[in-house]
Amino acid sequence: MRPPPLPRTAWLRIDLDRLTGNLTTIRSLLPAGVRVEAVVKADAYGHGAVPVARALADAGADGLCVATFDEAVEIRRAGLRLPILIVYPVPPELAPEAARHSISLTAGDGELLDRTLAALRRAQAAGRRPRRRLRIQIELETGLGRGGFVSQAEVQAAAEAIRGTPGVVLAGLWSHLGSPEDEPRSLGQVTRFEAATALLGDGGVRLPDRHLLASGGILAGGVPAYDAVRVGLALYGLVPDDLIADGRPVPRVARLRAVMSLHARPVRVADLPAGTAISYGSSFVTRRPSRIATLPVGYGDGWSRGYSNRASALVRGVRVPLVGNVAMDAVMADVSDVPGPPITVDDEFVLLGEQGGSEITAAELARLRTTISWEVVTAMARRLTRVYDSGSGTVAVRTLVDEAGEWHGSSSGTVTSATSRSTRSSTRRP
Repeated sequence: MRPPPLPRTAWLRIDLDRLTGNLTTIRSLLPAGVRVEAVVKADAYGHGAVPVARALADAGADGLCVATFDEAVEIRRAGLRLPILIVYPVPPELAPEAARHSISLTAGDGELLDRTLAALRRAQAAGRRPRRRLRIQIELETGLGRGGFVSQAEVQAAAEAIRGTPGVVLAGLWSHLGSPEDEPRSLGQVTRFEAATALLGDGGVRLPDRHLLASGGILAGGVPAYDAVRVGLALYGLVPDDLIADGRPVPRVARLRAVMSLHARPVRVADLPAGTAISYGSSFVTRRPSRIATLPVGYGDGWSRGYSNRASALVRGVRVPLVGNVAMDAVMADVSDVPGPPITVDDEFVLLGEQGGSEITAAELARLRTTISWEVVTAMARRLTRVYDSGSGTVAVRTLVDEAGEWHGSSSGTVTSATSRSTRSSTRRP
């Protein structure tokens, strides 16, 4: 599918049908009534937070999770009204602003919680009490070793402090699995989580929202889903490396489809003689007369320099080597052996994704530089244009000029603006 005119001949294609299809697949793995909270932190894992959140809201996601306060505000300013949870504590002085935006906060440290509640009390004393109550969820440390209250007594004290502060509501309890593929370890975390739930229940605390599972836990199975799940990686069609057995996904993830692909058309195609050095440092020198295509993608776009002389691209369905050191804005492909007429600047290359029955996956790229697939997609830079496609064609484009993503159409074929599209998104309030 050829994109509309773009500011550059390199772009990310985000397949919204695959995104919403993955949401449907995830729901099919859960008991009825379990809320699906879509994780759109880190610019929706590089896919584009606002357009992705809009699509998921329209597809029936129950809420959103982010990591930072400004990520939450970005979504609110786009007009989305789904519940939003920030899964890391924020600077305490932002508590009144969080209440005004109906953004739920996480408490996982006693001192920071005390400061957060104090900031809200100061705002109330100064006559700046938010119209909405501040929703706070408690994070429990059950075995990840990263965040949350460690002891049951700390959890109980936090719950009492939250319930004892006017204008604040205890909105939930959650934790996070450390190794979802390790069922005994995960069940140990379940035991600690349920002990905290029971302790709060004995104290008369009714928890409206309990959640422990993220993508890995859902896909691995064997652990209760409770009231909600936080789904990030799986929504984008990616699978945790530890859940892949013998190079094949486990059955629960067979229907997930990768949402992101990276495309480029050359800015030059040249026939170069043998002995020509390619790119900085002369790490690759042609051994024969070669046809070299320069693609406008580099480490400034998140295409890591670690791929130098190691990665490939697809063109006309044929895998070709990327040669020379990756520059900030360019990488070169040796297209000398592609059958048929010579490659030209009109040919489309795929550096991540599928073409002609072949595929380059995020997992493959991750192995080339000893990382994980979600770092590959999350690293994609803001300056790479995102083109959002569905079955009806391109529905939105996000560039540096239009950060929110201008919506060109909808599934019904009607043309809408960014503003009108965002206000049509879910009207459910937190």
